[in-house]
This record gives sequence, structure tokens and C-alpha cells, in this order.
Amino acid sequence: MHGDETRRGIYSPLRYLCYTYAIELSVKMLVFEAKLVGTKKQYGKLDEAIRTARFVRNSCLRYWMDNKDINKYDLSAYCAVLAKEFEFASKLNSMARQASAERAWAAISRFYDNCKKKIPGKKGYPRFKKEQTHSSVEYKTSGWKLSNDRRYITFSDGFEAGTFKMWGTRDLHFYQLKQIKRVRVVRRADGYYCQFCIDQERLEKREPTAHNLGIDVGLNHFYTDSDGNTVANPRHLRKSEKSLKRLSRRMSKTKKGSKNRAKFRNKLARKHLKVSRQRKDFAVKTARCVVQSNDLVAYEDLKVRSMVRNRHLAKSISDAAWTQFRSWVEYFGKVFGVVTVAVPPHYTSQNCSNCGKVVKKSLSVRTHTCLHCGHIQDRDHNAARNILERGLRTVGHTGTLTSVDETDQYLGEETPSSKSTRGNRKPKK
Repeated sequence: MHGDETRRGIYSPLRYLCYTYAIELSVKMLVFEAKLVGTKKQYGKLDEAIRTARFVRNSCLRYWMDNKDINKYDLSAYCAVLAKEFEFASKLNSMARQASAERAWAAISRFYDNCKKKIPGKKGYPRFKKEQTHSSVEYKTSGWKLSNDRRYITFSDGFEAGTFKMWGTRDLHFYQLKQIKRVRVVRRADGYYCQFCIDQERLEKREPTAHNLGIDVGLNHFYTDSDGNTVANPRHLRKSEKSLKRLSRRMSKTKKGSKNRAKFRNKLARKHLKVSRQRKDFAVKTARCVVQSNDLVAYEDLKVRSMVRNRHLAKSISDAAWTQFRSWVEYFGKVFGVVTVAVPPHYTSQNCSNCGKVVKKSLSVRTHTCLHCGHIQDRDHNAARNILERGLRTVGHTGTLTSVDETDQYLGEETPSSKSTRGNRKPKK
């Protein structure tokens, strides 16, 4: 089967992006991804390791629920107890068990932080992980070994998955083995992938453009900038909705538990995976282009989680992926040393960018017409100009939200304090 798929180009890195971009929102770490090519028996061993990692994570979560005053060190020590009690848990690498306990503690600490911040609504109480297509197991510095040519990886824990060929475009010879801090095996609908978390600072140089930009995201256009330029909304989900519905209907007609149902479920999952990859690829390329061509990028600090409660626009907002686009803008802002500012979205569409007066308008009104100064402009273009103005006023003040530690001059240095030092000065005698 693998030979036929290779000949058809399914494993081609250009079609399925076997190596992803650096997906961590920190310039201190890079994450590269390669597809694992092996046998069906080897994939079964990886499934056992993934299932065991999920068991350790859920067991640590249950241990925290049953006992008070548990910290992350107690969860790490509990992994050794699980290894002695369950034989299949002892097959998993000890560091992989600790990584699963760290995942459980990450969910617990996030719940604690939400409670301390008094976030309205649900606080995200930790839940048990269930069997799902997208699962993973994470190793640290042991349990795996790369070949001399860095094209093969061998997993040497108790499950004995063996050696896999890595299909990708990145060359790991650029990095030393001690820089690889973690190796994560991810199961997706179209196969198994190996992610390498590399300790490498990513900073790229660029020539200043002396140009600032404000961005107003929307549904009619993906975004409109302060110069009046627009980028079309790709609508990846809407374009694939017809085929997704057809596959869903065909899967619903199959018998539960049959091989035919599993086949159509995999086809449907592959289609959804393709849509998510298209959405991510568009967000990455668009964000990189925006950041590279400007010295400052201002955008709205939208609460997308609250906006999707509108049942008429929820699907379109989710398909646009504004949050993903913003995350990549902030990431590339750190990489290229560009200031990115998130401004409050209040009255950016209602205020006139020419005179500053408030002009009330509903969402259906797409043209801004000021009754005070007579200024006529596209609604989104007017909002983008207001966003840029607020961004320029915010930069340099206390509490500025930027992605480059306030300004690019502090890259590589300690983040300066945002508190004023005026009160620390000694009064004159």
C-alpha cells in the first residue's frame, strides 16, 4: 500500500507539508515534523505506546482528584508507582511517562490560573482524554535514536516499535543531538508523524520599510489594511462542505463496527485534515507577508470565543481563523523584530477616521458616511485607519501589548519593566 501511495505522490512534502513551519509561539524553540514510514505491525506498536501514554495521563489526573495538595513532583513520582503496578505501563519509557504526567499537570495548572484570574464562565476543569484519531506520545532525551544520516529513527522502549524512515524536507544535520529536547509521535488520519522540539533561537534580519499598517479582519474580505488593500477570504471549509456532507452521508449508511464504516470515517477525517492544513498554510503565508513588509502592525484584540456564540456567523468566523492568523503575526513579529500591537476593538468601525466623530451604523452598512465632515469611505478601510491610529498612540506607553518585548531594541535582552520609575527618585532638598 505504501508503495502505491508513494507513486501517487501522497507522501510528497509539497502536497501534505510533511515538515511544518516552526509552530511554537516562541523564538527560543523550533518544531520540525516528518512523516514516519513503517509497516502495519510497527504502527500497531506506536498505537500501544500512545494508548499507554494516555493511560498514564488519565491516571495522574485521577490521583490529583482523589488527593489534596498534589503538585507536579508528586505526579512525577506517581509514574513509578504505575510502572510497578501495571506491566504495560512499565514498557513505556520512563521519561515518556514523566512527559504524560507533565501534560496532566499542565491542564491542572491552567485550571488553577483561570480560577485565580476569575475568568467568567467555566474555568476549564481538567478532563480525561478519550480514544481519538489525533493522539500522541512524547519522549524526552531517551527512548529514541537517530541514524547517522538523520533519515531514520529507532524507538527503543519496551514496545519495540523498531526503525522508521522519516519522510520530509528538513535536514537535521544543521542541529546537534543535544539540541533536540523532545521527540513527539503524533497520530493523524493520514498516518504517523514525528515532531522534533529543537532548542534553537530563531531571529531573522530584515530591512526597515518605514511603513506602519493597521489591519481590520472581516468575513467579506479576510482583512482590509489602512492603505485600502484587501485580501480575499479563502473560505476553505465552505468550498469543501459539499464533499464533506457527501462523505458524512455515506458513512452514516454503513453498519457500525464494520470495516466499511472505518474506511469512510478515515476518508472523512482526511478531508477535515486537508481543510485545517489549507487554513493554516494561508494564515502562515499571509502573516509572514504582513510582518515582513511593515515596521509596525496593529490589529484588533478580538474576543473570538464570544463572537462565535452568534449562531448565524459562527461557522464563517471559525472558518476565517482570525485567532490563528493573529498568533502567527505575533510569532513572526518576534522573529523579524517587528512591533505588533493589539488595540481595543471598541468603536473602531463607528468612529470617523477623518474627524473622529461617532457615526452609528449597523453591520449591514458597508460604507462609512460621516454626517459631520462628509467623509465617505469603505467601512473596513475606515476601521483599519482607526486601528492604526490607536496602535501608534499605544506604542511606548505603559501597558503596551507588543510581541517583541515592547520594542525590537530589547531583543535578546531582559524584558524592561513596565512600571514607572518616577516614584523611586529621591526628592530634591
